[in-house]
Amino acid sequence: MSLRIGTLNIWNRLGPWEERLPAIREGVLAECVDVLFLQEVVNLDGFNQAELIAEGHNYAIVYGRHTGAQLPMGNAILSRFPILHQEVFDLPTGNTIERRTCVYALLDAPCGKLPVFNTHLNWRFDEGHVRELQVRLIADLVQKICTDESWYPPVLAGDFNAEPDSDEIRFLRGLTSLGAPRRVYYADAFAAAGEGLGITFARRNPFAAQLHQPNRRIDYIFVRGYDERFRGTPLEAHVAFDTPNHGVFASDHFGVVATLST
Repeated sequence: MSLRIGTLNIWNRLGPWEERLPAIREGVLAECVDVLFLQEVVNLDGFNQAELIAEGHNYAIVYGRHTGAQLPMGNAILSRFPILHQEVFDLPTGNTIERRTCVYALLDAPCGKLPVFNTHLNWRFDEGHVRELQVRLIADLVQKICTDESWYPPVLAGDFNAEPDSDEIRFLRGLTSLGAPRRVYYADAFAAAGEGLGITFARRNPFAAQLHQPNRRIDYIFVRGYDERFRGTPLEAHVAFDTPNHGVFASDHFGVVATLST
């Protein structure tokens, strides 16, 4: 048995949403993930993008956004497993205008209690210092919440808006402390078990190309290690939602899907 995890920034309602929704749903069907992390999810006045994407797929939904958010947009977790507990945590803003969160759910999975964390960090190129504050808080949250060694190793995924050699990602991979009193370690599923560059924001996607930004790998699935029972080992990882459906891409981002050992 294994566990399949996916993540995708769905680009809220921008672009041709009515044409993008079938592309997203087709990707969800093709990937058959157990847990799907979504970012930039709009939920307003009966219009809930998480529900539209989950329709017919038998997913339970956890949704949250920042308490000070000006827009009705947040993160969602879609789970094939029952939800035992859920919380939403505001992330540091660093005196910027962005309002980001980390959404937590404890799932009742066949592999045991499965803690999952979905996040979306500040996007601007020169706000790495804010992302550093954000990943440090997330690591502290995981450390505080996940104290039961019988639980499956925590899974952290989302749109980090940071490339693999950035300090914020190196912190999660245990390569720097960012001034914290201790280091953490999370396995980067694509780095461990994927092939190629793993680009998730790509100029070949016309929705991304219009921003004239470089190709980047900024979407991740992480698993906190080391686990003595070898649970959470990345067995395979690949870029997903990267093929147009009837000529339309699912989002301005591609997603990531990983298979983890149980």
